[in-house]
Amino acid sequence: MSKICVFAGTTEGRELVEFLSNQPVSVTACVATEYGETLLPSAENLSVSAKRMTQEEMQVMMSEEGFDLVVDATHPYAAVVTENIAQACANTGTEYLRLLREGNAAPEDAVFVPDVAGAVEFLNTTQGNILLTTGSKELARYTAIEGFTERVFARVLPMDESLKLCQAAQLAPAHILAMQGPFSVEMNVAMLKSVAAEYMVTKESGSRGGFEEKVAAAREANATLVVIGRPVQKNGMRLGETLEHLSQRFGLQWQPQVSVVGIGPGSQAAMTGEVRGAIEKADCVIGAKRMIEAVIHPGQAVYHAIAPDAIAEYIETHREHRSFAVVMSGDVGFFSGTKKLLPKLKGYQVNVLPGLSSLVYLCARLGVSYEDVIPVSVHGRDHNIVPDIHANARVFTLVGGEDGMTRLCQTLRDNGLGGVRVSVGEKLSYPDEKITVGTAAELSEKTFETLSVALIENTDAKHIVTHGLPDAVFQRGGSSEGVVPMTKSEVRSVCLSKLQLTADAVCWDVGAGTGSVAIEMALQAYRGQVYAIERKDAAVELLAENKAKLAADNLTIVPGYAPDACRDLPAPTHAFIGGSSGNMKEIIELLLSKNPNVRIVATAIALESVAELTACLKTFSFVEHEVVSMTVARDRVAGKYHLMTGQNPIYIFTMQAGGADK
Repeated sequence: MSKICVFAGTTEGRELVEFLSNQPVSVTACVATEYGETLLPSAENLSVSAKRMTQEEMQVMMSEEGFDLVVDATHPYAAVVTENIAQACANTGTEYLRLLREGNAAPEDAVFVPDVAGAVEFLNTTQGNILLTTGSKELARYTAIEGFTERVFARVLPMDESLKLCQAAQLAPAHILAMQGPFSVEMNVAMLKSVAAEYMVTKESGSRGGFEEKVAAAREANATLVVIGRPVQKNGMRLGETLEHLSQRFGLQWQPQVSVVGIGPGSQAAMTGEVRGAIEKADCVIGAKRMIEAVIHPGQAVYHAIAPDAIAEYIETHREHRSFAVVMSGDVGFFSGTKKLLPKLKGYQVNVLPGLSSLVYLCARLGVSYEDVIPVSVHGRDHNIVPDIHANARVFTLVGGEDGMTRLCQTLRDNGLGGVRVSVGEKLSYPDEKITVGTAAELSEKTFETLSVALIENTDAKHIVTHGLPDAVFQRGGSSEGVVPMTKSEVRSVCLSKLQLTADAVCWDVGAGTGSVAIEMALQAYRGQVYAIERKDAAVELLAENKAKLAADNLTIVPGYAPDACRDLPAPTHAFIGGSSGNMKEIIELLLSKNPNVRIVATAIALESVAELTACLKTFSFVEHEVVSMTVARDRVAGKYHLMTGQNPIYIFTMQAGGADK
């Protein structure tokens, strides 16, 4: 088993030890104090040396243990210790690796000094209280500050050794802040204000050393930051590079912790404590820029991404981070990118934490229950919401895009739903939260936030789940070309049954006429799309009228002759051919080239059309086909009698292409 020694004087060093403690290697961790030992994990393959060592003692240990590698993860300011470790390695022929700490740029208004003497020299030109955050080891050197015992407050570790050094410097107990970090911005601000500090002295210790939190706190508390410049570090590797190097050399497995978290509507107050904790502990936060800005903590790495592939690739290629928080808006299971992301995170330690969905939040604000609400989303997706509103009493929707909510209300208004009640939620959970209630028609002229949500209530909702609209609901018109042809209700019902449509079907209606079949297709395939192809101008006009009248918003009218007018259309899952103008073979040929598994239903009245379709059954290979001859008789009143009048017989051809199990 390979043997690795880590001098772990920093957060990065402790994280490296924690990583190695779960790997098939023998690890020796060296820390300067017993307190440092308490911060390390317990593991069978880990032994700890908790004492300060001279160079000679280091050499003895290295000679006796025969380490394959020594990693120097001591503090950047521990220059003497670093020199001793490097020299001990050189004297014993042990490989040496320096783990470097990431630096952070101090603010422009900070005061930079080269060392403690420089800090003392500057502070002697000032007045006001001082908060030292540089530890207790060099505290004696700060006693040269004029008025030291009155002006200076020292934050030190809660250890006997630290307290003794404070006493030796003659600091009063009230001037000693003994506590263990890490310290948040809020905690730093509270300390600065509690001692009325006008100056905060720190070393440039990097994000892992809490430097960014100190910068932010000094700015908020109006204190001047005095920065003792970091010694120039020797060549080495960052934590990520070190992990990659060790993994390749010793065959170690890197398995980061990934928390996929729902942050709710967005404010900190609306997040669960579990979610806040996972974000705070993460080395790196990933997500959309607007969401990261709401949750980021100083010192955390950030990557702006929403695409699952980009997120997974970043995690895989950034091994300097051992824990990630991927933030999702709302709840992770409610129209979230979590569904597509999770399969790409196999092999990692993944924890999925739910959040408060905007549906739940808005209904709570409105004081209504949500067990009968139908949830949909038109944010970043093509969804025809009109059938949902027609069919359901209450629908909740996520809306995005420029003027997205306005356009949604306009769509409802233009499809006969202008009277439905719409409750729009904007900036939910934030101080400037806004909820606007009105009809779709009233709100269609207003503007709303780009990201907003709505609860739509339709008191007249009804949904006929069977096909067979009465013929009288369709406009048929009249022109020099005569009345526009229409597939009648009885025949239409049989044809739609033979088509076996699905809710998300993509349908073609070739020779659509008035659009009776196309519109019923659109109402049944309410999550799909229907294309009505028609060559006659009068019929195209009627198609548009009937589409608007029956709110078939997912119906697209395509003027022109088939098959030429259809060549750029999306591949259909289903097709109805009510008229072919003699191009039946070419139309079916195009359908099969678009989708080898398409399901086709075609009707014929003229014997010539029957002959065309019969020839197609022989020309093309179908896994299933059927021909039905149908005759319908309708009653008519003749005096005091009701007589039946026969209609033209019609032939219905059903053709299933390909090997799909239909």
